[in-house]
Amino acid sequence: MSNEHLNSVNPNDIKYRRKKNAEEMKHQVITFALMIFLTLIAFVAVGYDGFSSWFIVPFILLLAGVQVAYQLYYFMHMSHKGHEMPAIFMFSGVFVAIITVIAFMTIIWW
Repeated sequence: MSNEHLNSVNPNDIKYRRKKNAEEMKHQVITFALMIFLTLIAFVAVGYDGFSSWFIVPFILLLAGVQVAYQLYYFMHMSHKGHEMPAIFMFSGVFVAIITVIAFMTIIWW
């Protein structure tokens, strides 16, 4: 009796899951391609002799920050429902780390 309920499959549910999985895979592939593109931009910026190191270092750090955000949001499934609390803890930790670095830089340089 209880197996009848578990074995019954709703065709609409299967279609919905397939559609959601296809959308998720599309987002994963687009994000992966974007990260590869950002990595190539970083390599080109380093290889190009026209840029000074004062431009290259902050530019690469900016690209790295964008890639970390994409990896957390898409590859670590932070975009999914129910992952709000871990996201809040992670981003608040990043915020505290940035404030700490700025505070120490201010103490050292001034």
